[in-house]
Amino acid sequence: MRKALTLRIPRPVSIRARYTVAAVVTSLVVLVSLGVCLDAVIRYKAVVDTFEATKSVASQWSAAARAGHVPRVIPAVGPVDLIQVVDDHGRVTHASEAARDAEPLSSVRPPAEDRFTEVTVCPAAIGCVMAMAIRVTPAMDSPVVYAGLRTPAVLASGHLEAAIGGGVLLLTALAAWVAWVLVGRTLTPVAAIRARMAQITGSDLSLRVPVPPGEDELALLAHTANETLDRLEDALSHQRRFASDASHELRTPIAGLRLRLEEALLHPSEVDPRDSITAALATVDHMEAVVDDLLVLARLRAGDTVSGEPFDLATLIAEVVGDLAGGVPVRVNVLDHVHVRGSRVQVSRVLRNLIVNARRHAECQVTVTVDERDGVAKVEVADDGAGIAPGDRERVFQRFVRLADGRRRDPGGTGLGLAISREIAEAHGGSLRVEDSARGARFVLRLDAAYVAADMSASLAS
Repeated sequence: MRKALTLRIPRPVSIRARYTVAAVVTSLVVLVSLGVCLDAVIRYKAVVDTFEATKSVASQWSAAARAGHVPRVIPAVGPVDLIQVVDDHGRVTHASEAARDAEPLSSVRPPAEDRFTEVTVCPAAIGCVMAMAIRVTPAMDSPVVYAGLRTPAVLASGHLEAAIGGGVLLLTALAAWVAWVLVGRTLTPVAAIRARMAQITGSDLSLRVPVPPGEDELALLAHTANETLDRLEDALSHQRRFASDASHELRTPIAGLRLRLEEALLHPSEVDPRDSITAALATVDHMEAVVDDLLVLARLRAGDTVSGEPFDLATLIAEVVGDLAGGVPVRVNVLDHVHVRGSRVQVSRVLRNLIVNARRHAECQVTVTVDERDGVAKVEVADDGAGIAPGDRERVFQRFVRLADGRRRDPGGTGLGLAISREIAEAHGGSLRVEDSARGARFVLRLDAAYVAADMSASLAS
């Protein structure tokens, strides 16, 4: 089978050219329609005016003919200079100076019941004429008065159409120029934004696109582009800092592992293989913990949706404290039936991190308090240790940040526990902060309370 050929009209590449072409096409359609209507109106008006003038003159001399007062040479009346009185035999009996030597303007004789007849004739000696024929009387032998005008130039030539066509082309060209200039000015900020975006690279996101004045769509586009660049720069900065911190944290255990393995390889008689393997496994465990925490942070940063069923915080805290038997005692003050909705495993990880961190820095006791107010569940984990300086209360939630006391008390920590805990809290729509305390550090976890369980209990009771 032969494929049908499809005619494809080339499309202008630029928006400026497309809008200009659209303006030209629209202008042509509108102006040509108006031009045709204007031509028709002008022609109709010229025809009506011409026949009205000839009718008036013909009626005047028809009345004179009935009264028998028609001179041999009829004077012209205004522009109507072709006047003849023709008898029933077709002879010109009276005529104006311009029509004396001419043949009768027309052979048309109006009927008795309709004395007026419009005629258009083109005798060779005179040229085209628009005339009005009037029967003087209803009698069979009544003469006929012809009053005519040479066809106006506006009707006899194409000058009118040429003038209208020239005007249409001129106005279309003007519309194209206006569209080209206006669209060009409108798109100037877009060109500036495009040029600036082309200068922005992955290694340097500090540049921002120029914002045009006003509050139109282009200004909003520029604002949105700059906000997007702000987020990209922030994300890239976090990514670089994250990669730098991760490489720094992994470099030390990897170097230690390499040193032990090289020592065991170079001095096999002086190094106990079992001790080397045990130390290597401990180093691997530490690196595995760092990698696991990094993966958790990556998933949380990816914005994975947190879903789950409502659960009781009191039950969860009791389970976490029960799993952490031994060490500094933990006193729990829990309000019954405080429910939250989310991932039970993730919230359990937050509670475990906070309690383990508090026991590490406490001297005698850790206190866990659960309360609910105004639809917000609040968990406080406080210790009686040295506390955290106000300037470090936000730093402790940064990745791989470990204060001096923390490094001393837990040399094997990854420095990611509190960062993960805050990410989990924010993923649940809550918050995790260090707040003022009379003694020690006080971490406050806030989550939206859930009322599903309470509503079900009320329904069962009723």
